Amino acid sequence: MRIAVLGSGANGASIGADLTQAGLDVTLIEQWPAHVEAMRATGLTIRMPDRELHVQPRTMHLCEVATLKQPFDVVLMLMKAYDSRWAAQLIEPYLAADGIVAGVQNGMSTRTIAEVVGVERTMGTVIEISSTMTDPGEVHRHSGPDRSWFAVGALAGGPVGREEEVASLLRHSGTVSIVDSIEATKWMKLVSNSTVLVPTAILGLPMADAIEVDGMRELMLAAGQEALDVGRALGHPVLPIFGLTPEDVQRPEEVVETLLDTLYRGFVLPGATTTVLQDWSKSRHSEVDDINGTVVAEGARTGIPTPVNSAVVALAHRIESGELEPSPSLVTELRRALG
Repeated sequence: MRIAVLGSGANGASIGADLTQAGLDVTLIEQWPAHVEAMRATGLTIRMPDRELHVQPRTMHLCEVATLKQPFDVVLMLMKAYDSRWAAQLIEPYLAADGIVAGVQNGMSTRTIAEVVGVERTMGTVIEISSTMTDPGEVHRHSGPDRSWFAVGALAGGPVGREEEVASLLRHSGTVSIVDSIEATKWMKLVSNSTVLVPTAILGLPMADAIEVDGMRELMLAAGQEALDVGRALGHPVLPIFGLTPEDVQRPEEVVETLLDTLYRGFVLPGATTTVLQDWSKSRHSEVDDINGTVVAEGARTGIPTPVNSAVVALAHRIESGELEPSPSLVTELRRALG
């Protein structure tokens, strides 16, 4: 099996390192030139709380994809959600006729990928890994394989029955659940992301510190509840993620709090920041429009009010425009949306 990791930033490099360590035929494709050159020169180092992994992976710059002579059987896409379409278009000519692209991403990107490569070659996934990278060739992975989680599932009309091909790869990096309704499962992750990723980034704090700010937990739960309500209006069932059971999510009024507590108890480590805050620290556009922005857009379409998510999106846009800096003081402005 010829495997590509398309997007080899912190999470992609972590997964790519695990696959390389396992002796699989994997190529890491990345858009940060210095990162590719560092991996080629001195290898890739993944620093975890309990150990360190160093590998010498096969790498490619994005511009070198055009030199490929053999197609990939599986492409694990770990690009930002907003990069999904062009990234799928980039790799589609180099995907085997019976190959699979798995969007190992935040956001509801599975159908976007399917529109490019075909639903029959698309696999949906959910990812829960915490990692950061500031220096090329070096990743700080806060949650090792024992604290990382994935879900894998096909869309209707997709490669049903082939989930194990992707799951078997991701098991090198964490626990994997194979699910029947991947879009509903991805929406449940969107609920969790809406609760945590952008709201805590707005405060400019690690996740574990942000939730301790006065009034922040209430606001986070309100953002997640809006996302859950919108998902139910869209027809998505409430499903367990993060290794929870159906019994754990039986009470709709407690689901968001259960997800939040499970995330913080099992996956959030001291000092870990969200991918959104990491993007802002590098002056990069974040996935706010693909997370809280999706809740707002779908809420407007289904008639579900989303004042908290709307406030989150508005503040995030002001931060990205340079008008504001992330700060704990912004919790006051966020809380105005609670009424």
